[in-house]
Amino acid sequence: MFGRSSKSIKIEIFGKTDLGRTREHNEDRFLVADLTRKAASLQPEVRKHDIGPRGTLLVVADGMGGAAAGELASEMATDTIYDHLVKTLAEEGEITPQRFAYRLKESVEVANSSIHAHAKAHPEVRGMGTTTTAAGVLNDHLYLTQVGDSRAYLIRGGQAFQITKDQSLMQRLVEAGELTEEEAAQSERRNIILQALGPDPKVKVDLTHQEVRRGDVLVLCSDGLSGQVKKDEIAKVVSEASDLSAACDKLIALANERGGPDNITVVIARFDGDGLRFSGSSSTEEDGVGHQVFPLIDTETSTEPVPVYKGSRPPKPAKEVRKQTYTRAIVLGLIAVAAALAWYLLSRNP
Repeated sequence: MFGRSSKSIKIEIFGKTDLGRTREHNEDRFLVADLTRKAASLQPEVRKHDIGPRGTLLVVADGMGGAAAGELASEMATDTIYDHLVKTLAEEGEITPQRFAYRLKESVEVANSSIHAHAKAHPEVRGMGTTTTAAGVLNDHLYLTQVGDSRAYLIRGGQAFQITKDQSLMQRLVEAGELTEEEAAQSERRNIILQALGPDPKVKVDLTHQEVRRGDVLVLCSDGLSGQVKKDEIAKVVSEASDLSAACDKLIALANERGGPDNITVVIARFDGDGLRFSGSSSTEEDGVGHQVFPLIDTETSTEPVPVYKGSRPPKPAKEVRKQTYTRAIVLGLIAVAAALAWYLLSRNP
């Protein structure tokens, strides 16, 4: 798990955003970047590159709050996540999976704080917010942060798997057994989300992970695509398209053919290279794909590299460790006071 390889891991990326058929402004935004070279663009050197020691970033954000506010929120989210990651990863020594995942999650939280502070200081954009699905790739693993209902799918062997969970009312009802996925997809309340970056000072970021295999394809999209095009259709288009640019065009065209009721954004990444395992390389191997929570260790009070604990004994919770530290300090203090008092009494009574 979380292996490191000296062999190359290659990624090919393309992304596109579209106004759709009914909206006057595009409030979606996406970003792709080679974090090692500090390059964020769709230029050839980023569209195809070897994943370096500081990884690769892909982000899709779907803004809300009206034209100016929504566009600004999604722009602030993508730019802040990228800027914060570049800055903090540059300050790290060896970038372990724990540090990379922590910094990715932290960058989304910083973006939330920035958007919230801006809205608070500018009444004209109060209520601005944005969904965010940000994917970081380091070595042979994909780390995903999720806020809202933009989505990530992994396509393996021609089959699409949703590897994020919508933070939405419909998702909650499906998980509670109140609705089927088909009923939720048709509900008039399907656009109600439970979280976004910006409206509240704090946000709960869903952090998951997935090992990537040779030939895997990652698709990030706003609900302008996922609301109109089913995941099996996404897998078919991506698997049959001549290249990633053509796949983006075809998916956006499908969403527009079905009404295009929202802005449509899609980012597609294909993985290759001899640093990745082939899917199903062993007859006994299970290719588990899905929503897998990443076991991030508490880093709130530490800037040191976080250890990955092995064995059956779990690390102590941070609060328990701090409590024990305080108790130890008090005991040592009392011992010191008692010793000083004893010395004083003995010196007065030889």
